[in-house]
Amino acid sequence: MPNPNKIDQLHNQMRQWRQHLHQFPETAFEETETAKFIADKLRGFGLEVHQGLGKTGVVATLSVGNGDRKIALRADMDALFIQEQNSFAHKSRHDGKMHACGHDGHSTMLLGAACYLAEHRNFNGTVYFIFQPAEEGRAGAKQMIDDGLFEQFPADCVFGMHNFPDIPPGSFAVKPGAMMASFDCFEIIITGQATHAAMPHLGNDAIVAAAQIITALQTIVSRTVNPSDPAVVSITQVHAGNTWNALPESVVLRGTFRCFDGLVQKTIAERIARLVNSICDGFDVSATIRFNPENAGYPVTVNAAVETAMALQAAIAVAGEDCVNQQPTPCMGSEDFAFMLQEKPGCYIWIGNGSSENSCLLHNPHYDFNDEILPIGAAYWVQLVETVLKAKG
Repeated sequence: MPNPNKIDQLHNQMRQWRQHLHQFPETAFEETETAKFIADKLRGFGLEVHQGLGKTGVVATLSVGNGDRKIALRADMDALFIQEQNSFAHKSRHDGKMHACGHDGHSTMLLGAACYLAEHRNFNGTVYFIFQPAEEGRAGAKQMIDDGLFEQFPADCVFGMHNFPDIPPGSFAVKPGAMMASFDCFEIIITGQATHAAMPHLGNDAIVAAAQIITALQTIVSRTVNPSDPAVVSITQVHAGNTWNALPESVVLRGTFRCFDGLVQKTIAERIARLVNSICDGFDVSATIRFNPENAGYPVTVNAAVETAMALQAAIAVAGEDCVNQQPTPCMGSEDFAFMLQEKPGCYIWIGNGSSENSCLLHNPHYDFNDEILPIGAAYWVQLVETVLKAKG
């Protein structure tokens, strides 16, 4: 088990790293200064560092002993396009961008673990430290994989961790199976015949068709998906017209759907297309449907049983059994770490970030990562490595 005193000695340093990263947030595939900061630290620990996978990704390698087992640990680096509304000294200095999801903390905890492991080396095998760009809707994990991540760094298994509000600090939550939902988005362009608002019979009203589609799509979950399978379909954008007295030629609808099963995911997409085309045919308008523009879709995040048992063992060793929820409710949020879990068996765990009071939820302009959990997260990573790559006695 990692020496708690040694981990605690890193706390102030980790706090400084985390608050530095918070002040200089960078969004998807633009994390150049973030990547440089992380790479410089890793080289300072004596690790071999590779940069450039997924454009701005960083991967560091640490091998000890003669073991042939290889484990990959992943943290995300990117921020969000959100204007921070906090007033503390380390608030964002980049207008319109902030670390509103705690990726600054994730990167810092993995840096802390790398620092500790490089010094103490109490394992036998190889650790790959993956610092990934573009988790927020741009599938940076997939980009790293497509660029050859697991060919260049052939891990046997891969692990991820995310902070979670309203789980007590110092606690964890993890279970095998689905942990995070799939994510798909769609765009529907409905094209009719524009006309004067006083003479609707001379045109084909795209707005009326759009209204019917919005309503009809809500029947997919209630009447097509098995009630035992959680799923949600949401229209999030409606764009049409620019004047009071004319029916526009077109309407744009955008939205998202999420679920925990690949077959349900396919069923929802097929049903959206069928309903849209049928309704548009009835209103004598046409529709163009695009799913996941810019490759935005994410699969279900599914934890493997063996690797989840390893993660559970490490979490209990660090936090105690009473502080590990082994049956958390899966979250309708999504994670591009799911792409890594499609390539390698692994586990995605939640670490408690504390109360979400005062609007301190993920993706909120008042959010800030809880620096008190930095040594706990680093200790989990260290314990996991020492569990999976157990040193020869």
